[in-house]
Parts: sequence; structure tokens; C-alpha cells
Amino acid sequence: MKKLFTNIFYLFLPIILGSLVGLLISNQIDYQSLIKPPLAPPKIFFPIAWTIIYLLMGISYFILKRNIRYTEKESIIYYLQLFFNLLWSIIFFILKWRLVAVLWIITLDLLVFYMIYLFYDKKPISAWLNIFYALWITFATYLSIGIYLLN
Repeated sequence: MKKLFTNIFYLFLPIILGSLVGLLISNQIDYQSLIKPPLAPPKIFFPIAWTIIYLLMGISYFILKRNIRYTEKESIIYYLQLFFNLLWSIIFFILKWRLVAVLWIITLDLLVFYMIYLFYDKKPISAWLNIFYALWITFATYLSIGIYLLN
């Protein structure tokens, strides 16, 4: 029973935490009122994309944890990037510290790419499951910089 709970924890932790942050910031999101750079998607696109990303992130970590070559280094980077990911929304939407959010998301980019590198060394499928995340977070960096500069 403990193993089942642990597996569920690894699989769904990103979705649960992402949903909690989403609820926390939902009344503070000013995306519609901001001047956005070209290619900015509609607001409805974000929860869909993040749900998929968080699910893939949880699956990738679950698979990685089952690998005998797994070390604590991968866990540290995984949880650190998740922390940076979740806190970005608070910095950007609640605190409205747009420049800090830009610097924060650039750090997140580096952490995500490093996480993918580490995961690939231990379990390539765990890395590949995070490619959409890397692409999306790179696009989110473009949006963050664009919003900062335009507003």
C-alpha cells in the first residue's frame, strides 16, 4: 500500500501543486489586460498546456525513480525546477515583479535543460517526456520578456 501511495505521489505531485498555485493566483491573473508580444496564445491555452506538462513531468520522474542508476542529484534538480516553476506564477501575477519574473524564468530554463540532461543519462525516456516542457518554458520566457518590455 505504501508503494502505491508513493507511486501516486510521484505521478501527480506536479499536477496537484500546479493546480494549487493556479487556484491561488486565479483572481490575480491580468494576462488579458497586458500588451503581449506576437504569437501570444489566448488565456485558455495555458491551463491545458500546463496540465499536460505536469502530467508528463510526473510520469518522467516516476520512471526515473524506478531506475537503479538514479541518484539524489536528479531529485534535487527535479524538485528545484518544480519550485522555480511554481513560484514564477506568484512572482509574475501576484507580486507583478515582471523583471524578477524574467530573471526567474531564465533560471528555470537552465534548470529544466539541466534536468533533461541528467535524466537522459539515467533513463532517456524520462528526458524525452520533458521535451514539450522545455519547448513551452522557452516560449514562456519569450512571452515574459515581451510582456516586461511592452508593459
